[in-house]
Amino acid sequence: MLRHTYRAHVRGCRMYPTQPALIPQIVAWQREFAQIRQRIHQNPELGFEEQRTSQLVSTYLHQWGYKVHTGIGGTGVVGVLKCGSSNKCIGIRADMDALPIQEESGVPYCSQHDGIMHACGHDGHTAILLCAARYLAETRQFDGNLVLIFQPAEETLGGAKRMIKEGLFQQFPCDAVYALHNMPGLPVGVFLTQAGAMSASSDVVTIRLIGLGGHGAMPHKAKDPVVAAAELVLALQSIIARNVPAGEVGVITVGSLQAGEAHNVIPDAATLKLSVRSTNPDIRKLLKKRISEISQGVAQAHDLTLELDYEERIGVLVNTERETALLKDVARTLVGEQSVLTTIPSGYLGSEDFASMLEVNPGCYIILGNGSSGPSGCMVHNPGYDFNDQVIPFGASLWVRLVETYLSEA
Repeated sequence: MLRHTYRAHVRGCRMYPTQPALIPQIVAWQREFAQIRQRIHQNPELGFEEQRTSQLVSTYLHQWGYKVHTGIGGTGVVGVLKCGSSNKCIGIRADMDALPIQEESGVPYCSQHDGIMHACGHDGHTAILLCAARYLAETRQFDGNLVLIFQPAEETLGGAKRMIKEGLFQQFPCDAVYALHNMPGLPVGVFLTQAGAMSASSDVVTIRLIGLGGHGAMPHKAKDPVVAAAELVLALQSIIARNVPAGEVGVITVGSLQAGEAHNVIPDAATLKLSVRSTNPDIRKLLKKRISEISQGVAQAHDLTLELDYEERIGVLVNTERETALLKDVARTLVGEQSVLTTIPSGYLGSEDFASMLEVNPGCYIILGNGSSGPSGCMVHNPGYDFNDQVIPFGASLWVRLVETYLSEA
């Protein structure tokens, strides 16, 4: 569904200008870094298990002259390059982890590990940043400090927080931080970003209704949590329909309802598991408040005991005005005005733990088109997906021009 949303959003958009202003040397390296990307793709690693990927990243950064720091956030890697006399500092993040999915893309460099694949393109994000890292180390056309952040465990929404907790920005203070993500369905050579909310918050809730089990033929002698759970599923949807103002976005999805096994037994308990998302921090607070109140009300009405675990995972990702304006301008110099989109399509409620980095630093998150055909056009988190190596020069050129621009300003 998301892919079709993006296709409608970019209908009529050119693939990219006839002669995009990509950096020639980076274009020449495209095949080499595609091979690096495919090597990472063949050896996917789950969150906080990215040992081989981290080693690969560290080896290249050392080779190119970066000061390399490992073990931040478990398997995180940070490369630092200083040039000139300025103390100004820019940070750029790439995520490294894969997903617990059996690959079905059919590509010749398919995952060699059963049940694990790069189904979201983090292999490509890593290759893009490595490509930019090499060019910046060889040319050094900037004045200041460059901090490259290779982050573990984005998929579990815990890697950024752990790196921050373990002193990422105390050790490497950044004036601004940036990140990108590929998007199938968006044409190659097209970028998409906007100031303000860029992706949704993501919280998970576990609700347990505890009653008294009994015989299905004598429900009056039991306290039935199943009826209450069914009522609660419907009642929770009234929050979006009747509590969230028109024009605001919120989603409450009951992804799991577990209760009992036998036809004629009323179970002791029922458990609901919820995914809760919003693009407004105030709506996020409202959803949490109303979920708690309604759950308590339903439990009380049915004379049940309530256990509620509300885990706030990731906040709304908010791009700051100045940093977003700069990144848009840089993207326009590469692909032209028409190929830089500036409005997120409605209905996009994906989450991204780069939000945690933007809670402590100004910065911007940008989307890079991955194309719309073959495995590259298959939606992320799908077993048939593959990152499009044609977009490596676009992403790497963007990071290089951003660094050179940001670290040349007064």
